[in-house]
Amino acid sequence: MNELTTDLKSLHEATLNNLKSSKANNTLRAYKSDFKDFGAFCAKHGVNSLPTEPKIVSLYLTHLSKNSKISTLRRRLVSISMIHKLKGYYLDTKHPIIVENLMGIRRVKGSIQKGKKPLLINHLKLIINVIDKEKVDEIKKLRDKSIILIGFGGGFRRTELISINHEDLEFVTEGLKIFIKRSKTDQLGEGMIKGLPYFANEIYCPVSNLKKWLEVSEIKSGPIFRRFSKGSSLTHKRLTDQSVVLLIKKYLNLAGIENKNFAGHSLRSGFATVAAESGADERSIMAMTGHKTTQMVRRYIREANIFKNNALNKIKI
Repeated sequence: MNELTTDLKSLHEATLNNLKSSKANNTLRAYKSDFKDFGAFCAKHGVNSLPTEPKIVSLYLTHLSKNSKISTLRRRLVSISMIHKLKGYYLDTKHPIIVENLMGIRRVKGSIQKGKKPLLINHLKLIINVIDKEKVDEIKKLRDKSIILIGFGGGFRRTELISINHEDLEFVTEGLKIFIKRSKTDQLGEGMIKGLPYFANEIYCPVSNLKKWLEVSEIKSGPIFRRFSKGSSLTHKRLTDQSVVLLIKKYLNLAGIENKNFAGHSLRSGFATVAAESGADERSIMAMTGHKTTQMVRRYIREANIFKNNALNKIKI
């Protein structure tokens, strides 16, 4: 009997480890951060957060709905559910009190989401021009230009962008191949390859700028986008994903563009929007961005064509 109990205990621990391994570290951190807020809500009202019950979760969602988007509510619900699973508890997130409450909140608030602004071609050019005029060492200019141009040119998520190692790069006649080992929608780590061709205009070419950056920085292995210490001494430390956001906002500000509604995602959404405006179909956009469903890509295409295919253009006054 003791042996059976020991076996079950070890199997239980192994199962929990499998559940944890099924999610990327960034995803687990997001779950824990969301659950921390739920825990604070429960502590304030004297109820249990783990395990909890559908009624408490429903009350929490109503509380959140005053200042949060529907997408935030859905994400918090997933996080609460996943933490329960990881801890070996069951939570019925399909309970009517949760589902119907969310439906009611959605009707009251509406479901249209206003995302961050995409970084378009005019923004991109202004940023690169501003960087070129900066009174800093050339090595810093090359790093920052490469980050922004590669991020845009490959439709990268910021976490994917800062995760690129020299070993993931292959320069070919046509341009550059970048191997992505893992991404948000590729939890199993199957990987994908992004191909970035040379641009006719070398000033704004992601491939040409990255080549120059690697030559000047003399990076031969490890992270390609690294931090500088005081002065212009390049370290071996990888940049954080937040660094990408700060760079974008910094250079938009220097270019005289209001940066409040721009974020790290603006590089990715900017690529998709500009590609759609230029006539690229959803399959070719998805092949670059790595989107698994067409929903978001079609939204970019609709927004890109809002004036191009506008019925009002047919009216002559």
